[in-house]
Parts: sequence; C-alpha cells; structure tokens
Amino acid sequence: MKKFAGKIAFITGGASGAGLGQAKVFAKAGMKVAIADVRKDALYKAVKEIMDYSGCSDEDVLTIPLDLTDREAYARAADMVEEIFEGPPHLLIQTAGVNSFGPIEASTFDDFDWVVGVCFDAVVNGLLIFVPRMIKAYANKEEFHVAATSSGGAFMAGSTCGPYCAAKAATNNLMYSYAEALKPYGAGATVICPANINSNIGDAEKYRPENLRNTGYHVSEGTMTTLRAIHATGIDPVVLAEILKEAIENDRIIAMPSTDPTAWAAQVRSQNEIIESYVLTAEEREAANAARMAAFAPPPSDGGESGPPPSMWGVPEGGETFGLARADLDFVDPSKKK
Repeated sequence: MKKFAGKIAFITGGASGAGLGQAKVFAKAGMKVAIADVRKDALYKAVKEIMDYSGCSDEDVLTIPLDLTDREAYARAADMVEEIFEGPPHLLIQTAGVNSFGPIEASTFDDFDWVVGVCFDAVVNGLLIFVPRMIKAYANKEEFHVAATSSGGAFMAGSTCGPYCAAKAATNNLMYSYAEALKPYGAGATVICPANINSNIGDAEKYRPENLRNTGYHVSEGTMTTLRAIHATGIDPVVLAEILKEAIENDRIIAMPSTDPTAWAAQVRSQNEIIESYVLTAEEREAANAARMAAFAPPPSDGGESGPPPSMWGVPEGGETFGLARADLDFVDPSKKK
C-alpha cells in the first residue's frame, strides 16, 4: 500500500501511545482516521493532538469508545465507520495492548483472560470483523492493508510476563498468515515488533475490568511506577508510526525497531540461540548460557559504555516488588513473592 491520501484508517488503542502516534502520522498522510479506545476521556483529548499534528479537520477523525473484546460492539463500530466515512477502512492497525508482571506460575485465569483477551483475541476480532468487508469493497480495485503492533516480547521467554509474550507470539504468526492469505486480493499485512515504546501501558492495571481483577501478581503504585519508568526510555510513538508507514509502503511483513538496534539484534539472537542450544551437549549448553548472561550484565558502576543506560537498571521508589507474585500464594517460590 503506497497511497494513503483520501483513504480510511481504523486504529485500536488510538487515544494514546503508539496508537495515537499512528493516528497522527496517517492523518498527516491524508487519511481519515477512526480511533477506538476503551478510555472515552482520552479519545476526546486525542482528537486535538491529531488535528494539531496533521492539520486535518475534526470531520476527518472519528472517535469510538470500544471494548475490543466485545464482538457485538466491535461489529457496531465497523458499521459506524462505513456509515460515517462511506466505506470500510483501507488500513486496519491493531495496536491496543495491556500488560502486567509476575511469575507465570502465579497467573490466574483472569490474568490470562485480560492480557490475552486484549493483546490477541481482540486482534482476531478485528481481523474477522473487518477483513471480509475490506475484501468485498477493495479487492484488486484499491490498495488495502492490515497491520498489528506486536512486541519484541514475541521472541522472548517471558517468565514474568508470560501471557503477554504468548499473545504477541501468536499475533506475529497470525499476521504472517494474513500476509499470505491477502495476496490474491492485492493486499498485504505487516506486524511491527518494537523493543520498547514510550507509552502509558504502565497504567494498564488501572483499566483492568472489574470482572477480571483476580490477579496472582503483586500490583501496586510502585510496580506501575516501575513499568512507566521502563517505557519512558522507549521509542517515540510518532517515530514508530513512521517506521510502520515505511514498512507498509514497501510491503514488509515485519519491522523490528529499537532505540538501540545493535543491542536489540543481539538480544533476539540470544533467544534464538536458546532453541539452537538444545542440539548441543549439556556442557556446550552451559557454556552458551553463561556467555549469554554475560552479554546482558548490568553496566559498570562508573557508568561506562557497556550495557544499557543506567536508567534501565534503576528501580523507582516503591518498585522493589515489581514482577513479584502476591505474598499469600503459598505455592510460589519465596524469592518470587512480595
């Protein structure tokens, strides 16, 4: 997809972070943008930011308060886009995401239902609701494309964010499948997997539905502060959106941006080596693991050049319990509990 002006985009999680960055960039490229988000107040604030950045009018931005896991509401949202913008989206970008941290063995059904529900099931909902409409309207007549914002977590073993990493890995595979499936219709698919985004996903626990609040993780203002500090060092949402736009224009199936591409490539490579190491002997595997751990040791105390920036290793006040389980779970290793 190379031409955007005059076309329609639908973006989930569009009220802030990566989704808002995408709305700004594609509105500036001349698209009408529909942004869906569960936070009504944030949606209305986002409109002004999109207009200020892109120069578009308020008639070019449609706000849709939406729980993406509610399929009936999602279908009504699709109807609204077609009615107001006179057609389904040419570009579907699914970016909404949530996350929480704790030992995977402490996870509850609610932890999985919430994180996987937003990060993967909602992506399925969007594809199944919109893609048939897009094919009927545009197949081999107008360019159209589907995209999803995944994560570097899709390539990692996430023992303290297992539901998230599993959902992102599934999202990647799903988008690879759609990239193949959409070729006969003259369309494509792209998944973008940033190492870290400067977003407010650290506040996600504040918006967890009441019926899914039985978590096995220790959650506090301190843990949320820690996650916010981690994401504050991430890639700028508008920069990320420009990278996604370039990937779509060049029909790339996957993009993997990072503020430190060399370190990011090394980290992904190290995870691939975990799989490769299972063909090694026990002694060879132990040596490979030791080398891998050494590669990601914290930086020297003098703030030298090696390793990530010191800010990545600091713990904000109240964040000592980040990634730990609730204290009352008697089956979890004590070192992993508050």
